[in-house]
Amino acid sequence: MKQILVPLVIIAAVLIAVLATAAGLIWLERRLLGLWQDRYGPNRVGPFGLAQVLADMIKIFFKEDWIPPFSDKPVFVIAPAIIIVTALMSFAIVPFTRHIVVVDLNMGVLFFLAFSSLGVYSVALAGWSSGNKYALLGSLRGVAQMLSYEVFMGLSLMGVVMLAGSYDLSAIVQAQSRVWFVIPQFIGFVTFLIAGVAETRRLPFDLPEAESELVAGYHTEYSSLKFGMFFVGEYMGVALISAFITLLFFGGWRGPVLPGIVWFGLKTFAFICLFILMRAALPRPRYDRLMAFAWKVLLPLALVNLLATGAVMLAFFP
Repeated sequence: MKQILVPLVIIAAVLIAVLATAAGLIWLERRLLGLWQDRYGPNRVGPFGLAQVLADMIKIFFKEDWIPPFSDKPVFVIAPAIIIVTALMSFAIVPFTRHIVVVDLNMGVLFFLAFSSLGVYSVALAGWSSGNKYALLGSLRGVAQMLSYEVFMGLSLMGVVMLAGSYDLSAIVQAQSRVWFVIPQFIGFVTFLIAGVAETRRLPFDLPEAESELVAGYHTEYSSLKFGMFFVGEYMGVALISAFITLLFFGGWRGPVLPGIVWFGLKTFAFICLFILMRAALPRPRYDRLMAFAWKVLLPLALVNLLATGAVMLAFFP
């Protein structure tokens, strides 16, 4: 009985925590943006504006769930669900502590990369099925951007895998008992962070949703719960990338005095705030420069980091 009950409790706890975090980030982002841009954030609905998220959710639930008559209806309905499913499946392999993990896979890094790649289908199918030229252009931008930056995301993690000698996320965290991998793999960390911002389509890499050019990009025709799924999926992606940065480069749950789950939460929260700060502070680049930066700067950096790591490993750990 215990063997069945404990995994079910962990699954339920992770699911509730992820959904609550995604909802809470909506409020947190608005408050931090207000603070950093010297203006008011949500402060009317509930204490400190905390009930604003609840008000937004009620509004989304009661909005008309409109499906354009010119759209491909089955694909149009499925597309927003893909981004939620891929994010939740990726959280299934995240070890929050040594004992709190849904599935402890020995190929966790590859599983994460595989499901982050599947997230491209959500953007591609949403834009294509909408029957809207602006949505299609946004999806084409999104697909090109995500596929390009996934290459460097994978390459940036290979140095970490080489140092840890494993694709297992728990083993990677344990391998950082002496030094966090951000120190020997600083180039890999920077590359992964930039690729993660591009993967989640966050500012300054939100060109698939550029309001001034594409109305709202690939989800222009979406409303009500379907739009809400894209909205929540984006925040899930931010939390997921922040969690993986914590695991791969900053020692995961390891830390003195405080319990492991607290350390994991604090580190992840710090990187979530970094995502929000980038939105507040950085301008949106031109699309051709965004793609050129990927192939002319990040690709050489990722390859140099991989070759240097391999050379050091061969020289000192033959």
